[in-house]
Amino acid sequence: MAGGGDDSNCRAALREAFGDSSDSESDAPAGVSPGAGRRRWRWEWEAVAGVRGLWLCAAFLSADEQARLLAAIQREGWFIDANNQAMRFGDLPSWAIELSTLIREAICVGDVNIGVGAEMTNEDEDACPLPSHLLWREPFFDQMIANRYNLGEGICAHVDLMRFDDGIAIVSLESACVMHFSQAEPTGTASDSLKQGDGEPTKVPVYLNPGSLVVMSGDARYLWKHEINRKPGAQLWDGRELEQHRRTSVTLRKLLSSPS
Repeated sequence: MAGGGDDSNCRAALREAFGDSSDSESDAPAGVSPGAGRRRWRWEWEAVAGVRGLWLCAAFLSADEQARLLAAIQREGWFIDANNQAMRFGDLPSWAIELSTLIREAICVGDVNIGVGAEMTNEDEDACPLPSHLLWREPFFDQMIANRYNLGEGICAHVDLMRFDDGIAIVSLESACVMHFSQAEPTGTASDSLKQGDGEPTKVPVYLNPGSLVVMSGDARYLWKHEINRKPGAQLWDGRELEQHRRTSVTLRKLLSSPS
């Protein structure tokens, strides 16, 4: 993970130039932004304990921003005739570009909370949800998947294809859910520490509320699978079953450059 001098200096410079997320002007156009005026909350990032490179921003989008984003997706007309997925490569819709810009801004000026048990390479207050070589690449993202999941539909455990670069962002909308992370290929002593009593790999749960943002890089992107099981009885959090509704997600990634 990030946290070295370059990332610390970058974040400090951005805070000085733009202020914290609580008082920075939101300049994203109407597809995502809440419009004119200053943001009324602070972006806060939490490093998920047990999975290095996994960060959660629970309050990434306000309720108004969520409604604007859903409306922009709806205007695309993708989810008709039982179609529940749309992919775009290269030229992304303007609202997806705006969303990418907002993600970068949130990473740059948001507050970070390493948390107890979180794995970091440099546990300091300037740790960053994405290392600088990913945060400042151009384009930031050039591939997008929009998914609409009906009641009971989820995501099988998987690691994203290697055709995509490091650094993946997932925005959740509508229904809350729990995403589970499990090691893709546990090896050595690490696998022993991540086994339950019955020998099954430990799953690290992450609660995704509407408007939340998850960012994966490094180990979280390459060495951990992620899944969402929304079958009846599977969505449990704090000892209770979550009420499930339709869920929409937007995943942003960057294609690896073709070999020359």
